[in-house]
Amino acid sequence: MATRKPIQKRSVPALATKKKKAPAAASTAKRKAAPKAAEAEAEESAAAEDAATEVDDVADEAPAGGKSTGRRATAQSMASKQRDISVSEFFAKNRHLLGFDNPRKALLTTIKEAVDNSLDACEEAGILPEIWVHIEQTSTDRYKIGVQDNGPGIVKKQIPLIFGKLLYGSKFHRLRQSRGQQGIGISAAGMYGVQTTGKPVKIISRISAKKPAHYYEIQIDTKRNEPKILNGGGEGVDIAPGDKGAKDIEKHGIEWVDQPHGTRVTIELEAKYNRGRGSVDEYLHQTAIANPHITLHYTDPEGSTRDYQRAADKLPPEPKEILPHPYGIELGRLAAMLAEAEGMSITQFLSTKFSRVSPAVAKKICTTAKVSPRAMTRKLGRPEAEALYQAIQSTKIAPPATDCICPIGEELLLKGLYQVVPGEFYCAATRPPSVYRGNPFQIEVALAYGGAAATQNVDKELLSDLLEETDARTIRQFLINTFNGLGSDAADRIMKAAALGTRQTAKQLKPKEQERLLQAMQNVNVAEGQTMEVMRYANRVPLQFQQAACAITQTITSTNWRSYGLSQSRGGMPKGPVYIMVHIASVWVPFTSESKEAIASYPEIQKEIRLGLQAVGRKLGMYVRKRMRVKQQGDRRDIFMRYLKEVATAVHELNGVDRDNLYGQLVTVAKRVTADADMKLDDRGRKIKEPTEETDYGDNVIIVDPASHAAAIKRTPAAAATSEE
Repeated sequence: MATRKPIQKRSVPALATKKKKAPAAASTAKRKAAPKAAEAEAEESAAAEDAATEVDDVADEAPAGGKSTGRRATAQSMASKQRDISVSEFFAKNRHLLGFDNPRKALLTTIKEAVDNSLDACEEAGILPEIWVHIEQTSTDRYKIGVQDNGPGIVKKQIPLIFGKLLYGSKFHRLRQSRGQQGIGISAAGMYGVQTTGKPVKIISRISAKKPAHYYEIQIDTKRNEPKILNGGGEGVDIAPGDKGAKDIEKHGIEWVDQPHGTRVTIELEAKYNRGRGSVDEYLHQTAIANPHITLHYTDPEGSTRDYQRAADKLPPEPKEILPHPYGIELGRLAAMLAEAEGMSITQFLSTKFSRVSPAVAKKICTTAKVSPRAMTRKLGRPEAEALYQAIQSTKIAPPATDCICPIGEELLLKGLYQVVPGEFYCAATRPPSVYRGNPFQIEVALAYGGAAATQNVDKELLSDLLEETDARTIRQFLINTFNGLGSDAADRIMKAAALGTRQTAKQLKPKEQERLLQAMQNVNVAEGQTMEVMRYANRVPLQFQQAACAITQTITSTNWRSYGLSQSRGGMPKGPVYIMVHIASVWVPFTSESKEAIASYPEIQKEIRLGLQAVGRKLGMYVRKRMRVKQQGDRRDIFMRYLKEVATAVHELNGVDRDNLYGQLVTVAKRVTADADMKLDDRGRKIKEPTEETDYGDNVIIVDPASHAAAIKRTPAAAATSEE
């Protein structure tokens, strides 16, 4: 048996040996003369000793045969690379987390954050919002965004912090229904603009017509997460009120719509402007639906303007701020709150820091936790905090107040939906407030059904204009993106009928191909291929992206829509000419990420969404079944009428009965047994001629003649205005 040779220790280089011993003597002499220098020298000496020791350790661990694995780094070398990371530096490298992962989304996210801030500021100040949105193309892939409001304005010292520092705001630390909640959005948009174009963010704000306006050009110092002011010697520029200020505004080239108070932010960024789904146009359109109290002025990159006038002259009720509910607090947060609450007893702490906790309930919690109600919070340790946490979970506490939530309301939901969505049947339902993790929330659902297919209301000239305007690469994309609710199946049937290829470019169609496409659009029945169109909202803000990851979409696809007269494949979106709008209002919306594009799938939230969907689904089912019965009886009558003359003639020839008299009697019988074919409904879905057989759809239902409602075709505002003229 072979004997293993002992592992030979490699010799340490002379340089390493010297560094191991020499600094020790030198450092002894220097400590007496210069303590600070001695400390630094001692650290170097210790590092050298550790390095030499590690070399010895590596040699000791070397495998037989003299081959070494070779350590790539030491603990000391790795420690020297450790450093702090600022939040702005993190998001600058991970901007996709905030919705800036591609140029198209970047444009929408920037406008969305600015508009959300404007609406929140106006509503909190009690001002009916008026907002100006302007997009200007400065080069092939650059756009300048300007958003202005008539809000209360911002005080001078807060302007740089609001627009030049991430995680800075007034909404994160309070439980109050609002559009913004993190203090990231608008400052992240400015940071993206600086990163992609190098242009600073420009802000002008005025709090009164008699006081000067404040103008800043800033960018974020990502290393320190602090604003860097570039104009006015680092102090910004004050603009005097009146005519003198107007001249200064013009001199500086500042874009400002003359208002006594308000704020305007201008950001130039790398972006891409498209129409259709997920576009700025669609976002503003949906914002106007959910916020009927705003006036919105929009100018697109082509210079076309569109005004959305307010449909309500009254602001929504002001949301109330509430304290956190104890059921929504986790152990770590409870321990931190106890440490921060100095000079308070446990009873005082529980009854003043949480909602729905009275002194009596606080004493009950203390008794369950076996903690003295008079004990001071600063004296409690981790075991007592955990005992309190467990006691809270086992104590019956009233749910949080729900008067802090301000839903849109069924009447305004129907009004907004009817104005912009084609259909013949509209209904809405608002669920009672509920709670998830101690946070109150409320679900609203509205639905529109039927109406003429948008593809059938297109003429030759309009089709040519739509093909010229579209950004879609293929005919299939053009059909799906341009006509609301047109699913992929319906688009495929239209292309097949028109004998067009799936990869043909929309803008390069020849006149004959356009004519075939037009005929197919008007003749093909697309109702079966239409897919339900979903509009998702959170605190009145449209959610444009990550539809599949959202609890709203997941609940819609898991609901059995076949019970309500719609076709649906397992786990798929329902088929039919249906638009559905789902809104969640809450003091804290559980978004799946910082970009606020989808709702997290909490069971409590999904349950309420499902109940809301079922409420409008039952009304839809009643309407669809009644319409189906009318159609079936009408078809049955047509068959009767087709053969009654022949029957009357045959009977006349057999026994000589008067043919005309018999025919009249047969027609009377046919009409009686198919009486449902003559059924006419009023605008509430009730039978007009025979009120004894009314169908009660309940409240908040609108039924209209589909022929009187325009189809939904996504176009540019200018093109739509020209068409109306």
